[in-house]
Order: sequence, then structure tokens, then C-alpha cells
Amino acid sequence: MGTGNTFGRTFRISTWGESHGGGVGVTLDGCPPRLPLNRDEIQVDLDRRRPGQSRITTPRNEADSVEILSGITPDDRTTGTPIAMLVRNKDQRSSDYLDNDMKVAYRPSHADATYDAKYGVRAVAGGGRSSARETIGRVAAGAVARKILSLYNGIEVLAYVSKVQDIGSNVNDDTFTMADVDANIVRCPDEAAAELMLARIDEIRKTGNSIGGVVTCVARNVPAGWGSPVFDKLEADLAKACMSIPAAKGFESGDGFEGTLLSGKDHNDEFYIDPVTGATRTRTNRSGGIQGGISNGENIVIHVAFKPTSTIGQAQGTVTRDGQEVELRGKGRHDPCVLPRAVPMVEAMVSLTLVDALMQQVAQCELIPNEAAVLDRPNPMGPTVSREGGPNRELVEAGSLGKVNKDGSVSQRVDEE
Repeated sequence: MGTGNTFGRTFRISTWGESHGGGVGVTLDGCPPRLPLNRDEIQVDLDRRRPGQSRITTPRNEADSVEILSGITPDDRTTGTPIAMLVRNKDQRSSDYLDNDMKVAYRPSHADATYDAKYGVRAVAGGGRSSARETIGRVAAGAVARKILSLYNGIEVLAYVSKVQDIGSNVNDDTFTMADVDANIVRCPDEAAAELMLARIDEIRKTGNSIGGVVTCVARNVPAGWGSPVFDKLEADLAKACMSIPAAKGFESGDGFEGTLLSGKDHNDEFYIDPVTGATRTRTNRSGGIQGGISNGENIVIHVAFKPTSTIGQAQGTVTRDGQEVELRGKGRHDPCVLPRAVPMVEAMVSLTLVDALMQQVAQCELIPNEAAVLDRPNPMGPTVSREGGPNRELVEAGSLGKVNKDGSVSQRVDEE
């Protein structure tokens, strides 16, 4: 496996293949055995990613039909051994790249120049490994991860286009569904915003230009405790996963940069006890479901910014491989806006990251049952758990947690470096 083509620690994928080669695919290692899984479940996510879906995606005509080569029994059960999946390329047109100036000139802001600088050779046709066609393997493996998460704790990973240029949206992250997302070709559940976004994309598309924006992803029902302190924080792993997607240029967790405009009092997510389950919850979710690099049981919410597609049909200044300044007009079939097809890509990378975190959590922290008395355990956190025996009705002894104020609140002195 080549350097940089493998992702994950325990639940690991290695993608392979090129945009204009014989096909692209993935080898998935670390999948649990006996998982019910069939080809159709994987194909659903690949169909959402494939080209040619609408007028605002590349017109390349690919069915992206997946072939499962190993790791699954004839009666659709995983064996625990590597799962290899292949999608054959059917509609590549290498002449779009080889019979014009794109053969020798670098596309501005594309990976053409940097791949050549690194390797000293590049796959001109289709961009090789830098093509978004590489993400087929991610999405196929992400469908397996999605199945594991759903079976484990009813976890849902759903993404949508939340912004196109300056056109935002208003979506309830607690309630939107995949059907809501896929109800329009922009993949924005806010229908009014979707119409404005579509009009903007069409306007840009007709001029031979491209446009970018933001994809928001929500993971519901993730248990508290996933992720690790310091270098392996959950949002750090999610950031690497999402920033590895082609055209991704920014990442936010929770309120992200907008949180810098608030004071600590306004930004903090206050805790409370759910009166029915007795679990610890937060009244707000500005942290995006992650605190200290570890999930807290609330919705995990991230945002990924995608730049405009590099290859456009307008003339741009560039240079050739031998150092000559030229003008280049992009050829080939490309998305005027990558966002609608980026939605399943983000879902896949988030799902892969979460399954990896799940396996590490079980291996390190859940092998030995916590048999301490209920009062000696941390109170369970999140909407999918409940406290044994219900909410703790015991009164806190005055002064046991610190100074008791006149209003009944408790003051504690905390020294931090």
C-alpha cells in the first residue's frame, strides 16, 4: 500500500485505483465477523456519490456498480477478513486531457503541479489519484461503517449542504432525515434555501465557472467516552478524515470560529439532569458533542468547507511542465459545485472515524466491566442512556461540594495552569 493511501488504526481502509484506469476500489480490514451485509446496502451510498446525477454535477456517465471480491459469505455475512470492493471505470475520456494543452500545462489550484513536484511523474488523464473518483472506495467502506454504527447504538450519520457561497440555510440538526436531504439536487433540507443555492450554482455553471460552500454533518446517538485526550482527540481525527477529502479547505467542530465571538459564560454548555432518565445532558450544544476531545453523548456536529472546483471552462494563466507561461482553458467533465456529491463523502469519513473510535474504546475501556456501586460510577451521559434506578434523588450535603451560596448554588475553587 502506498504512503498516504491508508486511513484508520483498527478499522482500516486502503483505497486504490485512478480516475482513468481500469477501476477504483478499497480494501477494508478490521471489520467484525458475522455482520449482516449485502451489496445493495453499499450501492445505496455509491449511488448518492456517483456522477451524472443532475445538471449541477459532472455529466460523466458511470453506474459505479460495486463488486465485492472478498470478505463476505454467500449468505451475506462478513467473515472478519479483509473486504475488497471494486468499481470499474466505464466512461473515462482520456482524450479530454491528452489531446490539448492540459497534457503539458498545470491547472491552477489543482494537484497537477504538486503531484509532479513530489513524484516527478503524474497521471495526466483525469488527475490520477487526485481525482475525486478516488473517494468511491471511501464511500463503499463508509457504508460498512454506517451499518456497524446503526447496529451498535442506533447511530445515524447524516450530512447536508448548509451553505453555498454566502447563501446559508436553517436546518434543525436534531430532526432532519436523509430523505429530507435527498429531496432536491442541491442536498439541502431547507427547501427555500435550496432554491436560492440552485439558482446560484446554475448562474455560475452557465459561465463555465465553479462555486464552493459548506457541508454540515451530524452524528446522532454517539455514546459518551469516544475519543482520546491530547493528540488523538475525536475532533482532531474527524478533522483529518474530512480534510483528506478532495477540495476540502476548512473544518469546524461545534460552533467553531463563531464561538470565538462569545464569552465563556455564553459559550459554555451547561449541564443538567434529565428528569426522566437521570442521565447528564447539556442544555446547548455549542461544543458539537465533543469536550476535551471525547464525545459527551450529544449530537456530534461538524462543518467542512469546500473550495470551488479547480478545473473550469474559463481561460486562466498558468505554466507548463518545462516552465513556460501559457493560458489554459479547462477541458473535460467536472462539477460546477462539488457540494451535493461531497455529502456522502463526508458521511463516509465521519462514519469510518467513529467506528475506529468505537473499537478503540471497547478495547481499552470496556474489556473489564465497571462493577463499582452506582454512586461510585460517573453518571451516564447523553440521550441514549439512563441512570440505574432513575435520577439521583439524594440531597447533596451542604458544603460537601464546596461553598453553598444563598441562592443554593455551589462555589468551587479550581486552579488551572
